[in-house]
Amino acid sequence: MITGSLVALVTPMNPDGDIHWEQLDKLVDFHLDNGTHGIVAVGTTGESSTLDPDEHLRVVGHIIKRVNGRIPVIAGTGGNSTREAIELTREAYKLGASACLLVVPYYNKPSQEGLYQHFRTIAEAVPVDQILYNVPGRTACDMLNDTVERLADIPNIIGIKDATGNIPRGAELIKAVEGRLAVYSGDDATAMGLMLAGGKGNVSVTANVAPRGMANLCEAAIAGREEEAEKINEQLMPLHRKLFLEANPIPVKWALHHMGMIDDGIRLPLTRLHEKFRNEVEEALKASGVL
Repeated sequence: MITGSLVALVTPMNPDGDIHWEQLDKLVDFHLDNGTHGIVAVGTTGESSTLDPDEHLRVVGHIIKRVNGRIPVIAGTGGNSTREAIELTREAYKLGASACLLVVPYYNKPSQEGLYQHFRTIAEAVPVDQILYNVPGRTACDMLNDTVERLADIPNIIGIKDATGNIPRGAELIKAVEGRLAVYSGDDATAMGLMLAGGKGNVSVTANVAPRGMANLCEAAIAGREEEAEKINEQLMPLHRKLFLEANPIPVKWALHHMGMIDDGIRLPLTRLHEKFRNEVEEALKASGVL
């Protein structure tokens, strides 16, 4: 089972928006050196919505090659077209992804039956391990626990990233799918609570800038060491809050640039972090011990 701190890795770019491959290697090595348990490649934080399909798969393949089997690489391959999601998932499988992360279809607002059929069809088409991703704040479509329970019976659907931030709801889901499906948090601010309730890890934005701290938090929370987890989480909480002052990944890319890790490239329609927020993000980095 994939467990622990699963960084939702940014895709570094030159100021003109081209992918910066050397800095991507630098970020991967940063996580390998600091205890990150897995890398999510080209998810929301990796700007999947602004990369073309060729770039998308090149980034996934580049990360897989750099990691070289040392930790799992989970490829973001979701879409609001089932055929497109199948194609991306198939290609990521060929590249050697440990698993694929499939977001709930966005914009077209399918029914719960449509969601079930979408994810079942992808799972049956590609024999790679698959993790569902429910983030209604971005997709305008909420996959209910009952639908996840139905999907939990499909052998290669192995988990769900729950980014609702609703711990009671997540705890109910954990009980309902126990032994069939791993539940991961997709919300840094509430991740500790979900892991203490039985969640298996956190797909994290904060881990981009604080990989060691997030790895330690996940290890403590999954093991049920509540006091230790709370202490680490309190230190990281400024990042959990301030890295979402504008739409992700705008603040975290600025933070990594401020840390000297990457250039400040980002693609339209996303823009660089507004100046009025920069002091707050810098103070969060300092308060959390990153700077």
